[in-house]
Amino acid sequence: MTISSLKVVDKLVITFLVDNSIEWFTKLPPGFTHELPQHLQQQHPPPPCSTVTGVPVIDLNDFCCGAHGFSALIETHISGEEPHLTLFDTGPDSQSLVRNVKAMQVPVHKVSRIITSHWHADHTGGLLSFLSHSRALNNPKCIVDCHPDRPISRGMARGPLYDKVFGALRSDPTFEEIEAAGGIVEKHAECHTVAAGAVWVSGEIPRISPFEVGMPGAMRWVAEDGGKWISDELIMDERYAVIDVAGKGLVIFSACSHAGIVNVVQDALAKFSRPVYMIIGGLHLAPPDFADRIEPTVDFLSRQMVPAPTYILPMHCSGFQSKVKLEAAFGDGCVPAGVGHKIEVLGDRALESRLFPATVVV
Repeated sequence: MTISSLKVVDKLVITFLVDNSIEWFTKLPPGFTHELPQHLQQQHPPPPCSTVTGVPVIDLNDFCCGAHGFSALIETHISGEEPHLTLFDTGPDSQSLVRNVKAMQVPVHKVSRIITSHWHADHTGGLLSFLSHSRALNNPKCIVDCHPDRPISRGMARGPLYDKVFGALRSDPTFEEIEAAGGIVEKHAECHTVAAGAVWVSGEIPRISPFEVGMPGAMRWVAEDGGKWISDELIMDERYAVIDVAGKGLVIFSACSHAGIVNVVQDALAKFSRPVYMIIGGLHLAPPDFADRIEPTVDFLSRQMVPAPTYILPMHCSGFQSKVKLEAAFGDGCVPAGVGHKIEVLGDRALESRLFPATVVV
């Protein structure tokens, strides 16, 4: 697979189906839509009207719920071709994604591929329930695009020594469980394109940033010596995704950024030499152990990248402090995105010839 096999899309539509945050009222940029108006104006059928007042009833049982995890529906359009729906991650549990898919009236039968960013339960926990829901709706088998190196278990240890695991995450679905639920397992350690060439999935993320040095306390259970915990700070199975929008540039999905968002962005810039239009997902800057990474991360994204991203959407594990710093640096370009939000990015082929031919990092 060559980098040139990634096609430029004419329209990208993103719907956030799982995130830690629910945000109904904050001002959003053009092209961004809150969940509430989607229910009132865009859903079919619309909410029923009250027999007493005659106005639509906002029933919160029919709205999205928040959860500690991430999932985004990526809809890509290329003129003259069929659109493709790709699900990027599936949230942390068996309930939130299915509930939110129903709330947003996602056409599940059109989702042809699920990309798992990495093997952590807050990103794979809804995989089996989504596949079961999809199968119940008579959806043909869905491809599950995952890294081949699935851990037996992953856990967390506290500092300062990080020598004792205090808890393990729920196990990720096995390949056999995925197939039993109706998924077609595709294992990819290398970069590749999906959605008929409209979405690029990375391979291993190079670790070159001097301050993004892994995740202290991350542990992995291995079978050697009768079974034991070993350090797994780099989480090398993590992958990100890229879409290239005509006249705009790259939209980068980094679900958790264990590799470091600077490493992610630098890898994308090196491979595509295109401006970055939007950065989406968890930046993993919330833990106290990561506080000293916030300033250099914000500095890189806002000052060292030339041009800087038009929008950055710090979600999931980004943390309050990083959002405050990014808002100070980007202003309205730092978007308070959350579950239920929809984004429509319209491409412009006329601008393609005038788009920056390369992005320079100084």
